[in-house]
Amino acid sequence: MFRKKLIIVGAIVALILFLDQAIKIYMKSSMVAAVEPINLLGSWLRLQYIENPGMAFGTTFGSGIIAKLSLSIFRIIAIGGIAWYWVKQAKAQVRLEFLIAIGFIFAGALGNLIDSMFYDFIFPFDACSSYNQFPGSGVKAICNYFGTNPVEVEVRHQGFLLGNVVDMFQFNGTWPSWVPFVGGQDMFPAIWNLADGSITVGVIMVLIRQRTYFPKENKKAEVEQSTEE
Repeated sequence: MFRKKLIIVGAIVALILFLDQAIKIYMKSSMVAAVEPINLLGSWLRLQYIENPGMAFGTTFGSGIIAKLSLSIFRIIAIGGIAWYWVKQAKAQVRLEFLIAIGFIFAGALGNLIDSMFYDFIFPFDACSSYNQFPGSGVKAICNYFGTNPVEVEVRHQGFLLGNVVDMFQFNGTWPSWVPFVGGQDMFPAIWNLADGSITVGVIMVLIRQRTYFPKENKKAEVEQSTEE
């Protein structure tokens, strides 16, 4: 039974990683110069290419090498912890659905880590790209803008665990004007990738289905509460 669950979840993780990396490589190879977003599925979802030096959903974590390395190392530790927890839960004969939820989170975390680990070695570094320029980083490079003289710029650090994460999906919708505080604003302006979406799906599954995933813990909590009353 353990082996069967391992094969099922392993296949799901492999599929998510394959699709995530295929989309990222295509976007990075084909849409670096794209400025205007491309509408998908009507107009509520669109492609908007960016490179993210920080965390999920386009959020940054600082341009310094310490900040970037800290984030990448944290990802490695988190991935190791998730893998250990998955094996522990699988041996405890928990529901397959819960193991799949953990697999979604694991695949998403690993997908973004792959970017920072290897993309600086796979793709040429462009000092003129705004995604690679970080004033204050202390790393100097010469940028040759079209039609201008070469200029010196400060760029991000490069190498293993220091690459940018590629993001591309963005929801295109606004809150109705009658909604308090957020009326007329974008519902979810962050730009994300399949790995971010995979993590989100896994977390939502755990939150919504926690009573099903942890029946013993929930029953124990209910007994303790009734005893206190």
